[in-house]
Amino acid sequence: MFNGIIYNTGKIKSIKKSKKSINVGISTTLKFKTRDLGESVCCNGVCLTLVKKKNNMLYFYISNETLKRSNLKLLKINQTINLEKSLSYGKKISGHFIQGHVDTTAIVKKIFFLDKTWLVRFKILDKNLCKFLIEKASISINGVSLTLSKVSNNFFEVNIIPHTLKLTNLMNLKIDNLVNVELDIFSKYMYKYFN
Repeated sequence: MFNGIIYNTGKIKSIKKSKKSINVGISTTLKFKTRDLGESVCCNGVCLTLVKKKNNMLYFYISNETLKRSNLKLLKINQTINLEKSLSYGKKISGHFIQGHVDTTAIVKKIFFLDKTWLVRFKILDKNLCKFLIEKASISINGVSLTLSKVSNNFFEVNIIPHTLKLTNLMNLKIDNLVNVELDIFSKYMYKYFN
């Protein structure tokens, strides 16, 4: 479980592809000990298991299911990704509950600049999930906890403040980029309960 408040990023330094999986190495200042192997780490919004650590390098195995649902299949060397350690007992939750179970991807359609804030419009690629998008609800974009500022039949928008842009890879967003989307867990469960 994560909260989507990102303080750390990493750079992809190695990508080893096989038929239905990828092994990646990420360089980061985020600290782990050898005994932390097996821990969950949120990588661009996707919960991955730390399988190896060497100096400032973290290594992860990405399965076919994760590749199908996320933008991790598009990883490139030196690409910056958002990283978050899993929550520990007693830690402050400033964002919202994020599982790292990415629901789908969305494409960047427009970026508006409002003073130093970015207003970004996305189109969700799986239209069946649009029913879970609720104005002022939480959403995770590449692992970052954000608030839905506008929801339409064809798109949704979020405002990204300068502080968030500075600390995350959202500053690198461009038109037609693909982002990982995890919908608010509470909206999904409530919908399931009442339908």
